[in-house]
Amino acid sequence: MGQTTMKAPNPIITRFRKNPILTRKDVPYPVATVHNAGIVKHNDRYIMLFRSHLLNGRSIIGRADSEDGFSFTVHPKPFLIPSTDTVFAEYEAFGVEDMRISLVENEYLLTYSAYSRHGVRIALARTRDFENVERIALITQADLRNVVIFPEKFGDRYVRLDRPHSEVSSWSIWISYSPDLVHWGDSRMIMKPVAYHWDEMKIGPGATPFKTDKGWLHIYHGVFKTMSGTVYRLGAALHDLDDPASIIGVSDQWILQPEDPWEVTGYVPNVVFTCGAVPESDGTVKIYWGGADTVMCAGTAVIDDLVALCLSVSRPAL
Repeated sequence: MGQTTMKAPNPIITRFRKNPILTRKDVPYPVATVHNAGIVKHNDRYIMLFRSHLLNGRSIIGRADSEDGFSFTVHPKPFLIPSTDTVFAEYEAFGVEDMRISLVENEYLLTYSAYSRHGVRIALARTRDFENVERIALITQADLRNVVIFPEKFGDRYVRLDRPHSEVSSWSIWISYSPDLVHWGDSRMIMKPVAYHWDEMKIGPGATPFKTDKGWLHIYHGVFKTMSGTVYRLGAALHDLDDPASIIGVSDQWILQPEDPWEVTGYVPNVVFTCGAVPESDGTVKIYWGGADTVMCAGTAVIDDLVALCLSVSRPAL
């Protein structure tokens, strides 16, 4: 029998009461979906870089801004569309998707999936103001997805989490290092799914990790295969402050699952998928997720509660 999506009695994440916070009807140009957005707080404004399917099925990245993190206004033109020149044109021809944002040394690093006839690679761009964007490099081979860069360097090296595809082992979370953002290596697996568990089919990096007193908190996604399809949920992992390859704890239970109608039904049913979270000064974190690959949703959690889950209700990382 497959797992069900019954509502949790004491939710870790409190959903925003006016979810979904963004739909295709809020976009001033024709799109079919709004989902899987990177989010950051810049100059006291929340900036959302969301994925949308065009009416031909290919994806672009749009931008929406907010004063409070819940009520967003979409810019009149897309933020990023497939390149038409240089090497990026060949590898972005089928679309750009699922952007993550990381502030490192006064510039925002943007990682996103680039789709083409060659498969999917991860592209890297940078910006300081979200007005001028510079593409840097294609930083993976095919077929890797879900790259998030830590917002600090470790020993003069950038550090990222990613998820290679594999036909041999379960799709797991890896770590890689770079001196210059272009050349990456020293890669190794640091976290994998657990058999007959809510994330047993595959896991992948989600939101950009953020620092807490106990470690780097990372909200990731995990997938369970049922007899009627897959269910995407969110979990939490805590990485060592000085060595992000060392995982202190992984919450044994999920922190969010599809429950609301727009999460259970849509372009891809039974999906909550995060690319962004914003920690706040009051000890809470705003977490954002795509619902059923169709709409954007938001909720809040207490950071200490998420950390406690990783430390006290923990399962092995490997």
